[in-house]
Amino acid sequence: MKKSFARGYRHYTTSFRAVTRRGLIPALISLTAISALLGACRPAGEWRIAEGAVWNTTYRIVYNGPRALDDSIQEVMSRVDMSLSPFNPSSLISRINRGETDRTDQLVDSAFTISTRVSRAGHGRFDPTVAPLVNLWGFGYDASARRNIESNPDGFVLPQAMIDSALTMVGISSCRIENGIIHKKHPATTFNFSAVAKGMGCDLIAAMLKRNGCADYIVEIGGEIAVGGHNRHNKPWRIQIDTPAPSDTISHTPLTFISVTDCGVATSGNYRNFHDTSRYGRIGHTIDPVTGLPVTTDVVSATVIAPTAGEADAWATSCMASTADSAMAIVNRIQGIECLLVTLRADTLCVLSSQAFPLESNRQ
Repeated sequence: MKKSFARGYRHYTTSFRAVTRRGLIPALISLTAISALLGACRPAGEWRIAEGAVWNTTYRIVYNGPRALDDSIQEVMSRVDMSLSPFNPSSLISRINRGETDRTDQLVDSAFTISTRVSRAGHGRFDPTVAPLVNLWGFGYDASARRNIESNPDGFVLPQAMIDSALTMVGISSCRIENGIIHKKHPATTFNFSAVAKGMGCDLIAAMLKRNGCADYIVEIGGEIAVGGHNRHNKPWRIQIDTPAPSDTISHTPLTFISVTDCGVATSGNYRNFHDTSRYGRIGHTIDPVTGLPVTTDVVSATVIAPTAGEADAWATSCMASTADSAMAIVNRIQGIECLLVTLRADTLCVLSSQAFPLESNRQ
């Protein structure tokens, strides 16, 4: 996707009046439109579907190939889990976080490279070392911290000294990998590549499919997508992007559709996981690694198209940690990246898209 460094962005609004106290569900990428392409008339033994659960989410993979590749798909997912999952105590990244090893592998190297590149370009708003701060604010794996804020939201106070202490461990820009050895900013620095790993998993499965003669595929894991080739009608893959809904249940009301191929697509949102507190008001789970405070921006959801799903995954998270104007300005400077941002201003949803984002002309 070629783009001009000087271009602006497109802007339109959708009326949205019924905002409840529980907030908005982030826009998610839906495969509703894709499923319609795989009706009963699909050629037997050519178009195949693999689906199930992984990493506390679901996956759905559609591909055209000479044989079923379910075992190979599971092998790729297991490889990603054993390398990058911070929730698997046996994974390499968990052992690195505990200080049991400082040696990396190819997947850790790739996740680190994507993360540092996006962090640098996004002014530090994306940072996989932010876990100590996420824990402090009650959104991480520290169950006691989470119980503390949930059981006493009126009395929850986080001393600045605790935030400052956590910040000394945060900063991927102060970490590096040299000759297969990872060097941390602080001995207690930990890495959580969850905002890259699902996208990378999509990319790795896509690469496996291509090695096995599958040129046409769509790989979706928890809303992150890698696509290649064409659908069974020999057209680019058509993907639905959902409208944020004023409910605690996921809905699939279309905001727009995009037709894409040979790229990665990811959506991130910030309005389902939050705490209501007396001192800080409503705080979301996206924590600013620069200030150590919960992010307060006008962005409800961000959908990013990038050369790979891993890059799209990281950029979507980075956009969520920025204001809409700042995120759009940054994306407009990055070759090969396009985005669509949904913002909430008063009771109105506003949609901004980069100039080359492939919106279909179905706007309200």
